[in-house]
Amino acid sequence: MRPLTEEETKTVFEKLANYVGRNISHFINNEDPHVFRLQKDRVYYVEEKIAKYATCVSRAQLFSVGTCLGKFTKTGKFRLHITALPLLAAHARHKIWIKPNGEMPFLYGNHVLKAHIGKMSDDIPEHAGVIVYSMSDSPLGFGVSAKSSLEVRRLDPTGMVAFRQGDVGEYLREEDTLFA
Repeated sequence: MRPLTEEETKTVFEKLANYVGRNISHFINNEDPHVFRLQKDRVYYVEEKIAKYATCVSRAQLFSVGTCLGKFTKTGKFRLHITALPLLAAHARHKIWIKPNGEMPFLYGNHVLKAHIGKMSDDIPEHAGVIVYSMSDSPLGFGVSAKSSLEVRRLDPTGMVAFRQGDVGEYLREEDTLFA
């Protein structure tokens, strides 16, 4: 495990800022200091004290420590994993709540349609990161808005509101490759 380079940190923070905005300071300035660490190509968000303990374990033997935020692709882009959902949901800037009839299609990997929207945050711009919740306020996943909240009002019921990036159904669909 090693700390992120400046370029890697910038890439990770840009992705996180798309979902949490100025609340990104909560990732750094909290009562228990946390750090970002890179193990192979995955970025972990771990308590600083635990990260120091993890230095005793060899890189080959260390599988995971902390919360996996995502991974770097071979082209250098950063992709968020569903394991980052609790952190993103706690500090989310834009939110979409979907009706019970839209939960299963979303959890099977489909995008969010206007017919499935129960309510949504105001002033969501186009291509902004959104957190998708059930009507009972449990986070189901995250994605990117396809249209602004003003355009969504004029959209027909089969229109796309948000593109799915990750959902909790991935824990079952990708259990073989999620941590490999």
